[in-house]
Amino acid sequence: MNKSEWSDKQLEDLLRQMPKIQDHRNPRDIYQNLSIKKRKRPAWILPGIATAAALLLFFLLVPKMLDGTEYSFDSVKQEESSNEDKISLSKENSSIMMKKEDTIENGISGDEPKMFMTQSNKTGLYDDEVGDGTVITYWIPDSQAQILVPISTVVHPDNNKNWLTIFTETMGLLKEEEWGLTDYYPLNATFKLDNTNNTVIVDVPSDHKFGEGSSTETNFIKLLSKNIASNSQVNKIKLTTNGQPGIELGNYGEMDEIEVEPEGKHAYYFYSPDGLETTYLVPSSETYNDINAAFEAMKTDQPALGFVPSLVPDFPMKEVTIKENKLTITMDENAAMENNQETVYAYEAILFTAKDFGIETITILNAPIKLLGPFDLSKEMKVPIAPNHRPIQ
Repeated sequence: MNKSEWSDKQLEDLLRQMPKIQDHRNPRDIYQNLSIKKRKRPAWILPGIATAAALLLFFLLVPKMLDGTEYSFDSVKQEESSNEDKISLSKENSSIMMKKEDTIENGISGDEPKMFMTQSNKTGLYDDEVGDGTVITYWIPDSQAQILVPISTVVHPDNNKNWLTIFTETMGLLKEEEWGLTDYYPLNATFKLDNTNNTVIVDVPSDHKFGEGSSTETNFIKLLSKNIASNSQVNKIKLTTNGQPGIELGNYGEMDEIEVEPEGKHAYYFYSPDGLETTYLVPSSETYNDINAAFEAMKTDQPALGFVPSLVPDFPMKEVTIKENKLTITMDENAAMENNQETVYAYEAILFTAKDFGIETITILNAPIKLLGPFDLSKEMKVPIAPNHRPIQ
C-alpha cells in the first residue's frame, strides 16, 4: 500500500467530524454473543472479522491520540529504520576499516583509486610458473595480418615428447579469435625433426594456400622462422610439397629452405587488438645496435602497426649500465611512480627487451616504490621465459 499523504492534523479533523458510536449493551452480553457467533461462523467470515477487529483497534486508539497521548506508527517505523541504519552503517564502517587495514598492510595508500589497490597482472611467463611443463611460443598474425604476436603457453605432456611433437599437437588448442588475433592454427602442414642435421622439415599439400598474396607468403615465412627460433636451437627449415623438395610461394617463387635467424635485439611495444582491453607485448620489426637505442624507440609509437609506446613516463630511467649480462637501471631520485597496470606492463617490456639483448637479470636502483604489482623492485629480477602467457589446458 502507498503511504498516506494525509497529515496527523488532517486525520484528527476528519475523525472529529465522524458521528459518535455508542453501544448501551452490557459487555457480558456482547461477549456471549461473540462467543456464540464464533462457534457458528463459517470459514469465509474470517476476513470480515479481521477487518472489523482492525477498525475496532483503530477507534480504540483514536481517543488516546485526541487526548494528547503520543502513539505514532511513523515514529515506530522511524525508530526501526534508524536502528537498521545504525546496523548497516556499523557493518559498512567495519568493512571500510577492514579494507583500510588490508591496504595499509600491503603498503598501498587507502586514498589511491580502487584499480591500484588490487594486485596488477603480469603478462609474461616466469620460472616459478613453469614447473615440470614445457613452454611453447606461437607467433600469430593480428586481425589485419600486419604483425605477428607471440603467444606462450605451458604444456604438460603425458610422456617424454620432443618440443616439435608438443608444438604440433598443441596448435589446434589455440584460441586466436578469442584473443583478438587471426584464426591461423593448426597449420595445414606436417612437421618432422631431423636431429642429425639440426633441421625441421615442413611438408605442405599441393593445394596449400600459403602462396596466396604477398602478406600471406611473408607471414608464413616469418612465422615458421620465429616459431622454430623461439622453441628450439634449430637453424634451418626444409620445405617440401607432398614429400618433394620445394614449395611454390608466388612472389617468392619456389623455396627449398629457410635459414632460421635467432631472435634478438628488438624493442618491445604495447599492442591492443581492436575492441579488446587486452595488452600484448610485441617486439619491433627493427633491430637495434644497443639497448639504449631500443629503450629510446620504446618512447615513441608506430601508429601504422598499432604499436603504443611502452616506456611510459612513470618509468623514468636516469642511467643504464650492463656488466656480465646484468642490467642495472638507475632511476631519477625525484621521480614518481604509480603502482598500476600500465607501469607493470612497462616494466615487463623492459624485461623482454633486456632478454632480447642477452641480459639475464635486472636491478632497479632508486625505485620510487618497493612493490610494483607482483614485482619487488628492491630485488634483482630474472628476465622472463616467454611473453604473453595464455593458458590453454
